[in-house]
Amino acid sequence: MLSLGTLTVVGIVVAAALVVLLLRFRVQDKLQAIETKRRGEATVVTRAHFVEGLERMPVVISLVGGNFCYDNADLEACLELPLVDEIEYDDETATGHSVTPGKALRLRSHGHAFEFILDDASSAKWESALPARGYDTGERQAV
Repeated sequence: MLSLGTLTVVGIVVAAALVVLLLRFRVQDKLQAIETKRRGEATVVTRAHFVEGLERMPVVISLVGGNFCYDNADLEACLELPLVDEIEYDDETATGHSVTPGKALRLRSHGHAFEFILDDASSAKWESALPARGYDTGERQAV
């Protein structure tokens, strides 16, 4: 027979697991709502992971007019594409971590890199809608 202490520990572990699952579902629901809202105004809308250092945050990225926007429940930001110096797609992050399958979308503006991890289907959409450009190709034109 299990002791009261063992049952308490098991109960705490189960409760913690349920809280984690609840938070995950809630994040997915919020991303779905953002994605639905953006679809009405954007050319391209997909999910991605915003990479900041070692942290990866799930976001919805979209192309709204001349802006590249990325949103989640805690963040709503846009980059004006004419101010973006470089756009590149790579199979590894700036820190050298592989992202296969998929690609890293990297936008550089004013010396700062904004990096997003895309799955294969999303990267194909983005490469079509927002082609790579930069100083090394001599293609820094306004979008």
